[in-house]
Amino acid sequence: MGPHPAVAAIRLAVRRVLHDVLTLAPSETATGSAPGGSRPPLVLAACSGGADSMALASALAFEAPRLGLRAGGVTVDHGLQEGSDLRAAEVVSRLLALGLDPVEALPVTVGREGGPEAAARDARYAALDEAAERHGAAAVLLGHTRDDQAETVLLGLARGSGTRSLSGMAVASGVGGRYRRPFLGLDRQTARKACMVQSLPVWDDPHNADPAYTRSRVRHEALPVLEKALGKGVVEALARTAQLSRDDADALDSWAVAVEPSVRDDTGALEVAKLYALPPAVRRRVLRRAAIEAGSPAGSLFARHIEEVDRLITGWRGQRAINLPGRVAVHRHGGRLVLRQG
Repeated sequence: MGPHPAVAAIRLAVRRVLHDVLTLAPSETATGSAPGGSRPPLVLAACSGGADSMALASALAFEAPRLGLRAGGVTVDHGLQEGSDLRAAEVVSRLLALGLDPVEALPVTVGREGGPEAAARDARYAALDEAAERHGAAAVLLGHTRDDQAETVLLGLARGSGTRSLSGMAVASGVGGRYRRPFLGLDRQTARKACMVQSLPVWDDPHNADPAYTRSRVRHEALPVLEKALGKGVVEALARTAQLSRDDADALDSWAVAVEPSVRDDTGALEVAKLYALPPAVRRRVLRRAAIEAGSPAGSLFARHIEEVDRLITGWRGQRAINLPGRVAVHRHGGRLVLRQG
């Protein structure tokens, strides 16, 4: 008799990602032995102890050895709740019991920039990046589900941040596609069911139900209201919107990269007339790239910033310089856009 359908779905999703990892690591053989005596690729599961990430860790522990891969796990201790270090130690014990190795807890200090959720996310990914580099991991698996994707799209829609924001989370992201999200096509209940039938203990983070956090309000208030008004299928529709938006955003980004050299003069300055001739969606992407190159942090650069810069091209009335995050100033001078950090 085969595994429960929920367990089978979870394992299949992880298996597909692990096949991709093997494809991208051709020097490692599927039997677990590598040329020159090197070790097979390592894949880490990022685990909070919740149902999604415990289901992920369990599936990784099951599938990785069958493909000749090593499987490890990490948990991030954000230090935001009393006893968080004890909780992290408990998650480490659970991951070790699944047979993962190496396993470790990563304590971080959460700052304040961008709000509590963004600051925690920045600290978490910085710790995961460091751990992946230190262990030489080929990939880090994240347990985001289709429900998480729907919430992300709804948050992007509320911010009015454009197509890229609506595209939600990518299946692969980070340096070299380090971060992989196998569960974006699966709902949260599938992961929880997989844990239940395998008797995997899970921890429900109280922050996930705290209305002080925007995502919590979206999860427990906004989405239920939408489903009540529009019927079931809202989550699936939002997740589908993410994929369609991502395809569009990727195409427009590629267009912007290709056209950017043609709108710069011999000194590298952006020429206003040539920018004006571009489709608005492409022009704004060129402007965003230029702002980031000048020193404006990508995570703090919003659509409203780029719209203000765009008005230097489309609505020029002699206005003053536009100030962007990262102390980057943009002004129009002699038919050119000048971006300078200072």
